[in-house]
Amino acid sequence: MDMLWNGWGDPAKAAPLPDSVTGLLRDLLGVKPRTTPVLCLEDVRLPATTSDEAALKGLAEAVGGAEHVRTDSESRIRHTRGKSTPDLLRMRAGDVADVPRAVVLPGNHDEVFAVLRACAAHGLAVVPFGGGTSVVGGLAPQRAAFVALDLRRMNGLLDLDPVSRTAVLQPGLRAPEAEALLAAHGFTLGHFPQSFEWATIGGFAAARSSGQASAGYGRFDEMVLGLTLATPEGTIETGRAPRSAAGPDLRQLILGSEGAFGVITSVTVRIRPLPEARVYEGWRFASFEEGATALRRLAQDGPRPTVLRLSDETETFIGLAQPDSIGGDLAQSTAGCMAITGYEGTAQDTERRRQQAAAVLSACGGTLVGTEPGERWAHGRYSAPYLRDALLDVGAFAETLETAAFWSRVPALYAAVRGALTDTLTEAGTPPLVMCHISHVYENGASLYFTVVSAQGEDPVAHWEPAKHAANEAVLAAGGTISHHHGVGTDHRDWYVREAGPLGISALRAVKRRLDPDGLLNPGVLLPTD
Repeated sequence: MDMLWNGWGDPAKAAPLPDSVTGLLRDLLGVKPRTTPVLCLEDVRLPATTSDEAALKGLAEAVGGAEHVRTDSESRIRHTRGKSTPDLLRMRAGDVADVPRAVVLPGNHDEVFAVLRACAAHGLAVVPFGGGTSVVGGLAPQRAAFVALDLRRMNGLLDLDPVSRTAVLQPGLRAPEAEALLAAHGFTLGHFPQSFEWATIGGFAAARSSGQASAGYGRFDEMVLGLTLATPEGTIETGRAPRSAAGPDLRQLILGSEGAFGVITSVTVRIRPLPEARVYEGWRFASFEEGATALRRLAQDGPRPTVLRLSDETETFIGLAQPDSIGGDLAQSTAGCMAITGYEGTAQDTERRRQQAAAVLSACGGTLVGTEPGERWAHGRYSAPYLRDALLDVGAFAETLETAAFWSRVPALYAAVRGALTDTLTEAGTPPLVMCHISHVYENGASLYFTVVSAQGEDPVAHWEPAKHAANEAVLAAGGTISHHHGVGTDHRDWYVREAGPLGISALRAVKRRLDPDGLLNPGVLLPTD
């Protein structure tokens, strides 16, 4: 099943906003109802292009037949851009200037390599396409003639080693399918980002994804033990052992490369036994500062829960800490910040960590509010993107951005980004609601995930750009990283260049020139084009 072409996920799961939220948007933010009609997919008109029959023939030969090369309008539209709010607003307006010339579906590593060589021969750029869930412009290359390399046919479990607890997965395997295949053998990957229902294994690796249970299972890049990469110049295979001192780790060059260096064709991952028990609960803190201190204590000194996150006062009040309950009786909301803790593992270990963590959280000023908030969060943790679509439907603007920093810098980073968003959008006449939560914790720092809601303005995309720019500037100025898990894409590329520094970017350019001498792989994404 394909995702909604101009929104998120499964259209059957879309739901209108509760009246309480619609009223809040009107009264607090001045959101006005939409006046433009909804555009149907059949009404979208693609820009005129010249069909290159020789190129299409070469692509068909590369993937074993013309049935694996799609040039119909619907397929091309569904592979246009990703799922950021600006992406969706452009799609809803019928702007498909970034549409691929064709969608190519290889079935194995050799076919991927053949596609790359065919594209090099015909001057076509290549954008690897997994679940299409990028929210940072990762699927909008700076080149007019390109093909989308859809990896959905490469969706198998190639090997499972129960002794070493490793599995080899193909890149087009969607996360739910991967979990089902592993569960049949008694294992789990433990990677559950908000994009879980649609994102793919290859995408997780290419963007350094981080799941909502990262406190217990780790980030995806920590799970990766080996990778196979197809480039126009040949194949790179990494991961002979779990750890090695045999030179720099090439896995780290591929992880986070966002399709700019090659196409990931297999991923060897660490797996864990399926947990016997899962318990999620809620804790309330008087302030974001107090709650952050409690999370730091657990992250540094333990015991570390499997899930550990904290919503600030605004996010808690609105109810976004538990997306399925948003729109409840806001008058009954209480002050403070909601933390969600989750424990997975054996029944004995789960209870032990739960009791020990409770002692720390209580000592830091937390009040246990039971399992209901935690269970509601777990039930609704994939609902937020649908909520974003519902906000767009009623004329609101909603977008997210995230960053990370060392613990000592987190308070200043929080204040700087929140202030930049609030000031910029208020000055533009659309005062925003800015919410934030700590979504991932480490011994030395944490990530901050911001959600911004405001009125759209006359030109919503142009209206958002100064606020996004200001937020990016604030991130770097406050000592944060430009992205913790969303990736670089085109949205963050110029700030990534500054974060990495001139010599670092020169080194990456040299790698790209060696692996992709014609600059065909996702041009302009991650690195500026020459």
